[in-house]
Amino acid sequence: MTPKKKMIIGAHSIIYSRKPDADRAFLRDILGLAHIDVGDGWLIFELPPAELAIHPSTKNNLHEFYFMCNDIQAFVASMKKQGVSCSPIQSLRWGELTEVKLPGGGKLGVYQPLHARPNAARQHKPANSRGLLKH
Repeated sequence: MTPKKKMIIGAHSIIYSRKPDADRAFLRDILGLAHIDVGDGWLIFELPPAELAIHPSTKNNLHEFYFMCNDIQAFVASMKKQGVSCSPIQSLRWGELTEVKLPGGGKLGVYQPLHARPNAARQHKPANSRGLLKH
């Protein structure tokens, strides 16, 4: 049997913001995400390995975005040192969750997963010759 070609090569997530420049600066300067400028300050950020889950809902076209970390306490402490407040950590069945308020007013969930993860042993490799800038 011939293996199937992967049709999906990645995912592109979008965070809508009332202050996109401020939120882009937060992702670049505070979270330190590698990025490229595709013109006029429009930044596209590299994301770490991702996963996708489908949850039941009475509505379609609802989506959520979360960053994951290995140590939620260390993440919150790092944000505090940089003057960024986080919501109190919630202990949930699937992980330890906090929210960061973005400069644009939105909230970004960050959690330490307690659930099984696909390819959890795979290491995220730093940006290389793909033209991504490390900040």
